[in-house]
Amino acid sequence: MKTPVSFFESLKHASFSFRGLLVVSLLLPASGCTFYHSIGKSVGSFLHPVSGHDFVHLDNDEWDSRHAVLYFYRTHSQWAEDEIESPSVYIDDTHYFNIRNNSFTWLVVNPGERHLAMRRPLLGLEGLNSFSLSLIADATLTVEPGRIYYLRYNELSEPTQMHPELDPEHPLAEGHLQLVTREYAMQRQEIISTRFLNSDMLAPNHAAVSIVETNEDVDYERQISLLEEERALEIERLESEGLYEPAPWYWPFGGGPSVPLEADRKIEQLEQEYASLELERERREEAESDGWWFF
Repeated sequence: MKTPVSFFESLKHASFSFRGLLVVSLLLPASGCTFYHSIGKSVGSFLHPVSGHDFVHLDNDEWDSRHAVLYFYRTHSQWAEDEIESPSVYIDDTHYFNIRNNSFTWLVVNPGERHLAMRRPLLGLEGLNSFSLSLIADATLTVEPGRIYYLRYNELSEPTQMHPELDPEHPLAEGHLQLVTREYAMQRQEIISTRFLNSDMLAPNHAAVSIVETNEDVDYERQISLLEEERALEIERLESEGLYEPAPWYWPFGGGPSVPLEADRKIEQLEQEYASLELERERREEAESDGWWFF
């Protein structure tokens, strides 16, 4: 297994990349690029040990069985205890927390494909678009409703048992971040010995919450993008079959398929479902705020 390098060694070897990334980040507001960072959130246990409560599961009435729970935990090691900066955890390209030594946290997520990534920061900076200073994990986990998942992080030792539901080549079946079974996490007392990762002034985070609505928005945008690609391929097929009328030279906005597009039907259905979802959110917010009057 690859031995972790110290913060100062990382700083030495990545100084050129860091300077380049810092310069590029100054140009981001007008570029539309994705800039990964955890500035102000990446403090490690050497400077700020975890002091939350001992591990405890969420009560069943604290989350909806239509969703799922992801537990992230990091076992104790001297390396992690001496760490100056802690790794960042992203779900669907959104940063939620930096995980410090001997800690745990959780997120309630929507079922489906959830993309998990971990990046090691350098003075808070982590990457730009597809470039990462140190990409620890990059995996897609298919989440099922009503289930609880345990994700174990340790840079020095891997689990002694592979999760039985994972293919041996799955990214979460090897490396520093791995999916483990409840039995493994609990019976070996690994997660039980961890403490809750509080959010505070020195290390703010956005974990221990439901991110279902954010997941739903991500899934909608992802599905729309896939259907737009499907639509383009469908138009190409209709053109080859002579079922697509080109726009006349005098009216560039004319023309189109001579038969209804299946992709358009799917897009319309998806948009209607998403509109219903947004309406349900509004109704839920109104119900939760019913009875309050601030004037």
